[in-house]
Amino acid sequence: MALRDLFELKGRAALITGGARGIGKACAAALAEMGADVALLDIHKENLATAVADMEALGVRAVSSLCDVTVASEVEEAFAKAVETFGRLDILVNSAGITIWAKGEEMTEEQWDRVIDLDLKGTFLCCQQAARIMIPQQSGSIINIASMSGQIVNIPQCQVAYNAAKAGVMQLTKSLAVEWAPHNIRVNSLSPGYTATEMTMTVPEYHAGWEVLIPMRRMARTDELLGAVVYLASDASTYTTGHDLVIDGAYTCL
Repeated sequence: MALRDLFELKGRAALITGGARGIGKACAAALAEMGADVALLDIHKENLATAVADMEALGVRAVSSLCDVTVASEVEEAFAKAVETFGRLDILVNSAGITIWAKGEEMTEEQWDRVIDLDLKGTFLCCQQAARIMIPQQSGSIINIASMSGQIVNIPQCQVAYNAAKAGVMQLTKSLAVEWAPHNIRVNSLSPGYTATEMTMTVPEYHAGWEVLIPMRRMARTDELLGAVVYLASDASTYTTGHDLVIDGAYTCL
């Protein structure tokens, strides 16, 4: 097989959480460009129709589900819809997530639960549901969007719940990689650094302070994450599992 063919995704089906915007939508578009049909899950109903149209414009089938990934019944229903549409599920990208900035001594229980539920519990529920489909297939690739925040503590913002959740995602990834390796299911995580998304663009007053700490002196563009996503989703990475791939402009090297 030619090297370029290893990255080909035609005939495969992918499901992306948080797929209506930001990193999730960019990941979905990258997989679609490589030929995969895509199912988009999100809670932002107003963005889903546009996202589906954008995927279909790339020449693949696309379907969407309004889904809260912290609710197991909604996850099960959304995954069932994807399998009913495409007949299989080969790739899962867990991109849904939030952060809440609050000092540790001031963070409310509700704020803590909201971040942990979405960023960690939601990731687990989707991994679990994917495995129930992929184990009978004896194949699959799961990509969990973690963060450099699982390794370091960001400054000046206080985001203890987010940091803890993303560290949990990284260890969850390793644990499931070991459990599901006998089923030929690969589980990896991707840890971006500061990335120019709709979310980070809402706080431009922080950018200069962040960028001075990044050796490359700038935030990432979303397209700079996509080669890694395609690699982890494709046959180019058939012996890569349990790995956390950091894309942070060398931030965590300091």
